[in-house]
Amino acid sequence: MTARPENPHQARILRLLRQDGARSRAELGEVARLSPSKLALELDRLTKLNLLESGGLAASRGGRRSGIVRIASHLRFVGIDIGATSIDVGVTNGELGVLGHLSKPADVRDGPEAVLEQALELVGKLRTGETTEIHGVGIGVPGPVSFLDRTPVSPPIMPGWDRFPVRETLSREFGCPVLVDNDVNIMALGELHAGLARSVGDFLLVKIGTGVGCGIVVDGEIYRGVTGSAGDIGHIRVSDDGPLCTCGNTGCLEAYFGGSALARDARAAAESGDSAFLAERLAQEGTLTAEDVAAAAASGDAAAVRMTREGGRHVGIVLASLVSFFNPGLVIIGGGVAGLGHALLAEIRSVVYQRSLPLATGNLPIVLSELGETAGIVGATRLITDHVFSVE
Repeated sequence: MTARPENPHQARILRLLRQDGARSRAELGEVARLSPSKLALELDRLTKLNLLESGGLAASRGGRRSGIVRIASHLRFVGIDIGATSIDVGVTNGELGVLGHLSKPADVRDGPEAVLEQALELVGKLRTGETTEIHGVGIGVPGPVSFLDRTPVSPPIMPGWDRFPVRETLSREFGCPVLVDNDVNIMALGELHAGLARSVGDFLLVKIGTGVGCGIVVDGEIYRGVTGSAGDIGHIRVSDDGPLCTCGNTGCLEAYFGGSALARDARAAAESGDSAFLAERLAQEGTLTAEDVAAAAASGDAAAVRMTREGGRHVGIVLASLVSFFNPGLVIIGGGVAGLGHALLAEIRSVVYQRSLPLATGNLPIVLSELGETAGIVGATRLITDHVFSVE
């Protein structure tokens, strides 16, 4: 059983060291606002719990050299990021540095047993050498997750996953704490810990993958709503007479733009003769993806450029309303479809800056994620270490 801190002071120390790495006792005392005697007591207890260890001596600050402390180097956490078409798995240390990362194509529609088995196989490949004991597992899934019992609830693109006990299944497998959340929320946590949002307390993370979702961070914490469905912007209606969405409604943002919608429109452009590039790619591969549209747009293909701009416009329309309502300090665009790059970003920015009030957008950066595939992994381990590094 993974040890846990015994009081809020110890929990704060662990979270400080997780975020900033090893520190001298003197620096830690200043940041944690603890007296030297109280700090020494708490550090001693955390060391006996095998959560901290010594890291030598710090440089002199004009007197006796202070000892360095850091999170115990043996701690290992697993992050599992399940997408609609892929699985990413990583192992991190206690500071959430990624020690190993594997990914593979997968279809979430195959059901929880098959998909989780594939995830476990990837974890098994990473559990080599010293990485034998796992102290916590965080997992993200591409659908709504109840905040009350941490189970998927009626996920539109995940048949068979409704109320499936993901947490209990993995906890039995690993013998350690497990937490489950929506994949967009864990990406937002990844950005908060190691990405462009490290110094931003209030921001939005828009993931454009097979579907579209939004992670909402308020004062450094994920906002999930009362039941866990906050941020499901893919099902905000853009038009009453738009295309049919996987949720059963029409005109949703996700029905206009996202990996599935883009593949649909790309095939239509290829088959109608509007895009010679996509027609050739379809003939070669038998299918089309967002990556094909990105390649076509980069080559100057008019149909692909048009799809990119139209998609960015639809995202921008919804995002402009969110910006006016929430007034974030930063907007990050991530996910596989974000690989369309700066052409997509430019269109989103243009619509948001045009439609939202200057007070909300005057100093609002809208940027592409720089973490890529590791955002979900880091975020998933941030999720579980928030739990493990807290008082029981």
